[in-house]
Amino acid sequence: MTEEHLRGRRILLGICAGIAAYKTAELARLLAQQGAAVQVVMTRSAHQFIGALTLQAITGRPVRDDLFDPVHEAAMGHIELARWADLVVVAPATADFMARAACGLADDLLTTLCLASPAPLFMAPAMNQAMWQHPATVENVARLGARGTQFLGPAVGPQACGDVGPGRMLEPAQICAALAAQPIPDRPAGEVVQRLPGRRVLVTAGPTREPIDPVRFIANRSSGKMGFAIAAAAAAHGARVTLIAGPVALPSPVGVERHDVETAREMHDRVMAEIPACDIFIACAAVADYRPVEASAQKMKKGASHLALDLARNPDILADVAGGSPRPFCIGFAAETQDLAGYAEQKRRAKALDMIAANDVSASQGFDREDNALLVLWEGGQVSLPRQSKSRLAHRLVELIADRFDAQTAAEDSRSASR
Repeated sequence: MTEEHLRGRRILLGICAGIAAYKTAELARLLAQQGAAVQVVMTRSAHQFIGALTLQAITGRPVRDDLFDPVHEAAMGHIELARWADLVVVAPATADFMARAACGLADDLLTTLCLASPAPLFMAPAMNQAMWQHPATVENVARLGARGTQFLGPAVGPQACGDVGPGRMLEPAQICAALAAQPIPDRPAGEVVQRLPGRRVLVTAGPTREPIDPVRFIANRSSGKMGFAIAAAAAAHGARVTLIAGPVALPSPVGVERHDVETAREMHDRVMAEIPACDIFIACAAVADYRPVEASAQKMKKGASHLALDLARNPDILADVAGGSPRPFCIGFAAETQDLAGYAEQKRRAKALDMIAANDVSASQGFDREDNALLVLWEGGQVSLPRQSKSRLAHRLVELIADRFDAQTAAEDSRSASR
């Protein structure tokens, strides 16, 4: 991702009381250098580690640290600031701060902003390795992650206390690069033209796992990154998004309702339960076509030089949804290694899809990468979306889907009116 993705972004940069706070001056400088508007919010104790005047000189904005500031709070300044932000980033995020955030406390300006802002929340942890690995911190990280908080790091290495292990804050350049790759709208907050306000969108993402025995399964290389980016983009465009995810190691997109499944049949059942309330269905998951007929209850031991598995066909989720009546607007995905347009169009017609997005997965493209390219087809038209980050690609795809959905809805309304 280039610096252009940060230009014009409004970033609320929170600083907690940790020795790594000295790095945040460099982070603020990098963000400002790349065109972001940076507003620093410090905890009171953070002043013990870094001076507000330094940060004000870098960002050109007075540092905020007081929830009860009589000047700003006369106009409910914390709410205004919460609405202002495109991203909220806490670096360093201490064990204490994460514990308070996990409990939903709002006992200072920074924790209040984390609760009040609808913007994506990122934390760059920094603490002693024993603190990071303590069960309380592990639990707090899990609670925050389940609510959509995304963690940048920590890194592993030598620490100020002399210990070595996980707990170092990522370097400012790494944090800056991670923020530039996030799926946020291409316009400043408050100026986004939402293309799917109030629409109900269902997205599937990731692989499925089909068990062979208690320790082995059939799966594929899907990371789920594209599907998660699409869910985030649809939510940014005002949709009410439900995400059904196979087994992946990704945080939930902000503002998205998530359901985790493992097998193709579990995904099928969950999708069919959600479809009646759905306007648009985006089937991005790489669902296994086959499953073992019978999974062994015990771990299979090595024996013969050859082993044959009896496989049964899994239900075709997309075909079942597209073949229903009534049915939502249906978008499928096709991962191909040759004749991209030909096989994708064949799949679109065979399943009667409204649109299909095809990507070339030869030579390890597409799978478990940060970027991708798509060929999007529909009846009578197609668009090629060049290689770019999956977050940007997702926003462009959602805009295309909105265009086609609006056109189809308008045509159906016109036909109904003429009857």
